[in-house]
Amino acid sequence: MTKLNLISSVLLLALTAIAAESTLPNETLRYSINWPTGVSLGEAQLSASSSAAHMHFQFNLDAAVPAFTVSDHFGSDASGSFCSSEFDKSTSHGSKKTDEKETFDSKTGAVTRGSGSGQSELDASTCSKDALTFLYFLRQELSQGRIPQEETVYFGAPYEVRLNSAGTESIKIGGASVDAERITASVSGPSSSISFEMLFLKDPARTLAVVRVPLALGTFSMELVK
Repeated sequence: MTKLNLISSVLLLALTAIAAESTLPNETLRYSINWPTGVSLGEAQLSASSSAAHMHFQFNLDAAVPAFTVSDHFGSDASGSFCSSEFDKSTSHGSKKTDEKETFDSKTGAVTRGSGSGQSELDASTCSKDALTFLYFLRQELSQGRIPQEETVYFGAPYEVRLNSAGTESIKIGGASVDAERITASVSGPSSSISFEMLFLKDPARTLAVVRVPLALGTFSMELVK
């Protein structure tokens, strides 16, 4: 059941390039985390607050099956041009708990993980982006008819992410059928790789509607609740 973490992880992994100032809305979105059978495992919430100069993003996921719970909490601060300044990651999977923090230096391009004796530093660009910031940048790019090129994103470790358009798919939101833009993603990290798909509504904000993650037990999903 530790693979439940993949659902929250891949939601956050998207791609970016240099962008204009953010025009994304302040929002709070709710999702259902579902088994391959459609049975709900729990809920997630994605939120954003922003101005021209600063953006703050949060993602929280709580899911459970008998004798095992997952609770993930992520927070990101970034500039209005999608350059990360800080990323916090707190996860609890059964008895295993993890707390990590990344800071981004826009002058040197360094990404620092942890603190004190456990601190490490990676060389990156002067506008590096954490996973939450990437997700929101992707949405803005899609609203302007673009898909970013392959890039490195940061979610604790660095990940290489490649995105491709897979056309339009009709999905149901709140009982109504709507068209959504389907994007496939391939993600490769230091010790793992995974492919998944995301569906975005064709509204001005390109709201994330569905994430599907194919695993050995079947395809798990995260679906927008309205």
